[in-house]
Amino acid sequence: MDERIKELHLLLMYLTGWEEDKKNSAGEKIFRAWKGYKFEILNELEEQKLIRQFRHTNSRSLLLTEEGKRKAEGLKQRYLQ
Repeated sequence: MDERIKELHLLLMYLTGWEEDKKNSAGEKIFRAWKGYKFEILNELEEQKLIRQFRHTNSRSLLLTEEGKRKAEGLKQRYLQ
């Protein structure tokens, strides 16, 4: 898959995502985004440890990892500045 397509998907997840409190850890935050993207792209981003999907639930959102957020912030600078 074209690396730019994966990068732009990650960037869109970051730009449309939100931060919320982690359920079991008071004061700890997580960054979520909707998972309305192609499964192949989501799976590759998860293999690269940039996102985490929740397959065991009917969750329609995913988690951007710290590494994923860092990469997305860099992509924001690269593509949007």
